[in-house]
This record gives sequence, C-alpha cells and structure tokens, in this order.
Amino acid sequence: MAAQNFDMIVVGAGPGGYVAAIRGAQLGLNVAIVEREHLGGICLNWGCIPTKALLRSAEVFHLMHRAKEFGLKADNIGYDLDAVVARSRGVAKQLSGGIGHLMKKNKVTVFMGAAKLTGKGSLTVTGAKGEETLSAPHIVLATGARARELPGLEADGDRVWTYKHALQPKRMPKDLLVIGSGAIGIEFASFYNTLGAKTTVVEVMDRILPVEDAEIAAFAKKSFVKQGMTILEKATVKKLDRDASGVTAHIEMNGKVETRRFDTVISAVGIVGNVEGLGLEEQGVEVDRTHVVTDEFCRTKVPGLYAIGDIAGAPWLAHKASHEGVMVAELIAGQKPHPIKPNSIAGCTYCHPQVASVGLTEEKAKVAGYELKVGRFPFIGNGKAIALGEAEGMVKTIFDAKTGELLGAHMVGAEVTELIQGYVVGRSLETTEAELMETVFPHPTLSEMMHESVLDAYGRALHI
Repeated sequence: MAAQNFDMIVVGAGPGGYVAAIRGAQLGLNVAIVEREHLGGICLNWGCIPTKALLRSAEVFHLMHRAKEFGLKADNIGYDLDAVVARSRGVAKQLSGGIGHLMKKNKVTVFMGAAKLTGKGSLTVTGAKGEETLSAPHIVLATGARARELPGLEADGDRVWTYKHALQPKRMPKDLLVIGSGAIGIEFASFYNTLGAKTTVVEVMDRILPVEDAEIAAFAKKSFVKQGMTILEKATVKKLDRDASGVTAHIEMNGKVETRRFDTVISAVGIVGNVEGLGLEEQGVEVDRTHVVTDEFCRTKVPGLYAIGDIAGAPWLAHKASHEGVMVAELIAGQKPHPIKPNSIAGCTYCHPQVASVGLTEEKAKVAGYELKVGRFPFIGNGKAIALGEAEGMVKTIFDAKTGELLGAHMVGAEVTELIQGYVVGRSLETTEAELMETVFPHPTLSEMMHESVLDAYGRALHI
C-alpha cells in the first residue's frame, strides 16, 4: 500500500502531541496524529484531570466536616466511593471527547494504532485497519511515560496499585501504604487519607516532596501529620509479602528493617519513558535511561525527528509538554520560537494543603552562588484566607540581592496552584522586586500575600 504523505506526523495524542498537532495545523501544515489508546493521553484520561476530580470530592468532603465553623449544619456526612470515581471518569471522558472534536476542527488526520519508525521520514501504524504507512519530513515523538516499577514492588492491581488502579479502586483502603512522596504519591495519599484511610507515606529521600523548597516541604509535612498521616523519611521499602488479606511491607530505616502490615499499597516511585517498540535504536535515536536525548528545541540527533513531553525527560509536566509541542510546530513551520526555560515552569501538587513553586529553591540558589534576599508571608496574616477558613499556609520569595531578579517562589496553602502563575509571568517578563512592589494587588484576595512576601524580602512587609 502506498504511503500517505503529510507535512508533520505526531506520535502520541497526549497534552504535548495533540497541542503540537493543533498548532501545526493552525500554521497551514498537513498534520497526522497517531494514538494507540486514548486521545488526550495519560494526563487527560489517567492523570492530571481525573485525579483533580477525585481531589475535589475529597476537598468538599473535608469542608462538609467543617460546616459548624461556617455556621452551617451537615449531618450524617458520608460518601459513595463508586459515585466519586464515576464522576472522575465522567470528567475525563468529557474532555477526551473534546480532543476528538479539536482534531476534526483543525483538520488533523487521526490514526488509532501503534506507530513504529521504519526509515527517514516514515513510519507504520498497526491498528484495527491493519498496517498503514505514513510519511512526513517532520515526525514528533510525544509518547509520554508510565509508572516505574521496582523489583519486588510490582503492581498486581489487587493489593499493590499504580496510579491507574488508584483511580478506579476495587475497595476503599483501610491501612494504606504509599511508596514515594512526589506529586503523584502525595496527591493519592491526601485523597485517601481525607476519605478515612489510615495512610503511611514512605520516602527514600530526607524529606517528602523532595523537589520542593525544604521549608515548604517541612510545612506540608507538619500539616499532613496533623491530618493523621504517618510520614517515614529516609526509608526504603525492601520487599512486599502479599497474601489474600493484605501486604506485609519490609521497611528499612536507620539501618534496621521492620515490618508493617497494610491492606493496600500504592507504588509511586517515578516514571519511565515510553520508548519501546518505536524503532528508535534502528533509526539512530539516542536514548538515555528511557528518555530520548534532545537539544533545547526538542530536536533529536536524527534530522527531522523531534521528541517532546515526558519521553524527552524532566520536568515531567503536562504544561511543559504542551509548550514544547507549540514550539516544535512553529519551528517546523519556519518560525523562530524561543526555547523552553525549565526554571520558569511551575510545578503544582494538588494535595491538601496545595503546594506550588517556580524557579530555584533557597538551597539551590545558595549552591549556585547567589547572595539572597528571602521574603515570607503566612496565610494567617491575610484577611481573605481567614475569611475562607484557610489560614494555614505560607508564601516564600527568593531574590538575587545584587540585581533584584526573582530567582524563585514557593507556596503552600489553599489555591496556591492558581496563585503561582503570577510569579511565572513575573519571571517570564524578567521582573525585579521593584516592579512587584509597585504592582497594586486587589483586596481582599489571597494574591496580596504574594505582594507581602516580596515586601518582606526587603524589610517592608505591612501586615506582619
């Protein structure tokens, strides 16, 4: 069968791939996209979106228990786990259908099946229609990543879960072990803990949320422990003994191994890139620890071949993938886009309390040799936070003392995943403390804490 020819082929229809396809089509390219499972990828179907739907249910459930604080009455508070999960799946399904509409609207040709590179500018798609051959001078790999599984800790879908199992639980855990305290682990720990599971989190590093600023991570830990979680840091799960009623975890701490009993385990120990079966090695693509090696413009060493999103390495964030997709499509169309700046990409964790950050942590800024000015402002000093009943949290800003450059911003508390974008815009505009101090923030809002934190860095805070 003759090859079907396009200007650009995207492999993978997650938040990087489908956005790349749309932008390419907007720029007049004839675009095809290949997806082996679901339009929208992991993020939309099994990651970002459905987890946020679950966490919203947990948040409302938590607030219902606080009704008396707000002068309200709520009796016989409970939940239907099946209904909570059904809502989450419904949200994901609605958005997945929307991606299909966007493909049609932008005249992107969709091929459902598994892709494999077969030569320069060509690939095959194996799906329900059999094998089809596609060709294009530009091919963009956006195949994403999946959960990492460590020997002896492999998921079985019964007693040991990955994020996919945790999104569609067979039962409500009573004694839950979460291995790993990155964003995925902490979000599921927060969800199940709020719904009543006795939750233990094990982290191999010296603190939970290890990529976050140490001060913010310590604040979050204190809050989690207050909510009833058990947090074990500098600890390693060596093995899991499974039986019909649960799991015995062998946990090493301080050079000693102890056993603890759980009915359910969630493994959240990182991700690996989906590089298998794509024919990468045969085409000379360099792969390093399951991730495709690229330059700042997401170009591989093979001319005409690009890799974006999780398959191209950290940070493993949907919004990073989408932005890379736009950049690559514009590059292919002959424009001159700017490369991505990883330190200006925000990270958000939707636990309770939320955590958000952008730029350098205080520790990394010091290691980089900066002389710092650091500002902090607590939620308890903000009128809107108190009115919301959300007075637990902190905003922290880090500046270069010599130039006033905003090096980093770190937050923990209610709605900080929305607030952080203010600082992201500031970094993109290369703002200094002067512009931030002179900006008028509306009152009463949580955003006023951002202003106060900047002021505090220079000894000018007004409300603390």
